[in-house]
Amino acid sequence: MTLPPPRADVVLMDGYHSPRLDVKVRLNVNEAPEGPPAAFLEALEREIHNSGLNRYPDLSATALREAIGAHHGVRREEVFCANGSNEVLQSLLLAFGGPGRAVAVFSPTYALHSHIAAITGTAVLEAERDEEFLIHAEAIEQVMARGAAMLAESDPRGAFGTRRAVNPVITFCCSPNNPTGRLEPDDRLDAVLARAPGLVVADEAYGQFAPRSALDRRGEHPELVVVRTFSKTWSLAGLRLGYAVADPAVIEAMERVTLPYHLDAIKQAAGRLALGFADEMRARVSRLVHERGRLCAELSALGCSVVPSDANFILFSPPVSDAKAVWSSLVEHSVLVRDVSSWPRLAGYLRVTVGTPEEDDAFLAGLRAAL
Repeated sequence: MTLPPPRADVVLMDGYHSPRLDVKVRLNVNEAPEGPPAAFLEALEREIHNSGLNRYPDLSATALREAIGAHHGVRREEVFCANGSNEVLQSLLLAFGGPGRAVAVFSPTYALHSHIAAITGTAVLEAERDEEFLIHAEAIEQVMARGAAMLAESDPRGAFGTRRAVNPVITFCCSPNNPTGRLEPDDRLDAVLARAPGLVVADEAYGQFAPRSALDRRGEHPELVVVRTFSKTWSLAGLRLGYAVADPAVIEAMERVTLPYHLDAIKQAAGRLALGFADEMRARVSRLVHERGRLCAELSALGCSVVPSDANFILFSPPVSDAKAVWSSLVEHSVLVRDVSSWPRLAGYLRVTVGTPEEDDAFLAGLRAAL
């Protein structure tokens, strides 16, 4: 028997990954440095014990969606839940992307926006951010122009035989942006919302670390989709739970492309229970924001070029020519950060997750030795 080959475009794709090395201090994947509260774990244990795992979970995740809706002041019908925010993005692209359609991204940004688009057969229109790593008006015009130059695969000619442009059905606005940590100013987001012809997805995986959110603008912009995760501020990266807040018509389309019972009962219970510990979450965020400020100051004092951050990580360039050598030296000191120096426009840069004060001290000590 001859096995069928995978799709030709899939063969050419690189998977998304980051190194997992045996180190004492792991500051490379933007995880929360503290675990969830003990009271949450005790409540989840009781919930699991009484959940009846021999039964299928709630198909619509009703209680979880209602809890998230109450947390944000929206209706259940405006909330979609999935296995991490990446599956939320995948569901968006399954529902609205595909052959003959395109998305817009502004680099450098979260690589999975383009990666998931490619997996779903969606074209990617890309433009660069400005020198401060923010979206600018020219970039919006550039992606529109590139769409105008691209023919739709499924219907290259529209009415009267005219050539049909491929406008982006989704424009991704990662804010705070990964890997730069920059929060888009209001006027930049306004420009995207005014010019983008389809959905505008504000990926707010790090939104709670920033002073404002696109959630406040949804009432004025039904095309706005806000995506969030429980991985960072809720300390539940190992659980894999994310959600979108969007117009009910968008939510309904996403539900049509998900598999039945895709969200297990334990995950639904954990997300619902976590929302009851919002005060603890906010205290955790406050500590990390304070620690972020200390790290930025220490990095600057060491001569590093530091990009202003509104996330739980910092993009910085060491004052030496070989960032990869600095990364390797940190590993020798049992500290792992993210080497992004090979990414477009990020030559010479590393990214460090804000950890506990003790973890950050170990990182700074390793960095001083490396320099």
